[in-house]
Amino acid sequence: MVMKKRMVSGIKPSGQLHLGTYIGALRHFVEVQDEYEMVAFIANLHCITVPQDPAELKKNLTDCVALYLACGLDPEKSIVFLQTDVPEHAQLGFIVNCHTYLGELNRMTQFKDKQAHGEKNLSGGLYTYPPLMAADILLYSPDFVPVGEDQKQHVELTRDVAIRMNNRYGDIFTIPEPKIAKVGARIMSLTDPTKKMSKSDGINKGCIYLLDTPKAARKKIMSATTDSLGQIKYDPENQPGISNLIQILSSLTGDRPFAEIEQEFEGKGYGEFKRAVADAVCALLEDIQAKYNAIIASGQIETILAQGAAKARAIAHPKLKEVQRAIGMEIVEK
Repeated sequence: MVMKKRMVSGIKPSGQLHLGTYIGALRHFVEVQDEYEMVAFIANLHCITVPQDPAELKKNLTDCVALYLACGLDPEKSIVFLQTDVPEHAQLGFIVNCHTYLGELNRMTQFKDKQAHGEKNLSGGLYTYPPLMAADILLYSPDFVPVGEDQKQHVELTRDVAIRMNNRYGDIFTIPEPKIAKVGARIMSLTDPTKKMSKSDGINKGCIYLLDTPKAARKKIMSATTDSLGQIKYDPENQPGISNLIQILSSLTGDRPFAEIEQEFEGKGYGEFKRAVADAVCALLEDIQAKYNAIIASGQIETILAQGAAKARAIAHPKLKEVQRAIGMEIVEK
């Protein structure tokens, strides 16, 4: 029997999941779960690197699990669980942290960006979360890690630290490869297409949430920033707004070639093009939300998470013990 290669990824739902998350990550998880052994966790430890309202965080986590399932992740095919239900993540996270250099942490972009924008009272958790992310990956010995372009740095750090520890203690870690989607890896804000779509985007006019009403989503798309060139052409440098909408439409219609979309809308106005994008987005939201509502009503989330955590620990616990034995932290062999 040929063993499937393994892929691991986690989403940090510090807010509601949005269209960029779906296009850049979730749909790819679903696409590969027959080909790969997919480990898909909810990264709730990473959520608290910035302040959170407890009630809001709990709802976001519940919604994230339900949306994982509504988008098509099958708990019979994929391992779906909460990060904190597998304590090995935090324990290996500290070990990896002890093998990560300060210079490497100083180069991590998220902390640097927040510091550059003058944010105060940044936490130690925000500074040291990249080693925890590395541990999230290395626990499962994956062959691939699906990431967006902006997250490739984290996989590079993971590889660097894993190689360092392998050189020091023997081959304890598989060195994973980043897997970046060709289409939709970086969906941009509808109001500022030079920035990635984000829940922190102004008053959220630039971000479409998976639980937005179709009416609200359509309004956001119809008011999306475009340009005065009057042509439907994929040209991120000169037409970033139109290019972003082309990428969204392509991603939601079977990854259609951009040239095919350009040809379909040649000579047509921006309004007609936006309506086509809105139709595709609203059809997606209606489908996901119908499944989401059924999952929430079923009461099955707790059972799915418990089963997923048990499967994850069956992989993670032996790996943690192997690492601790290699380092010399174990006294009794067991």
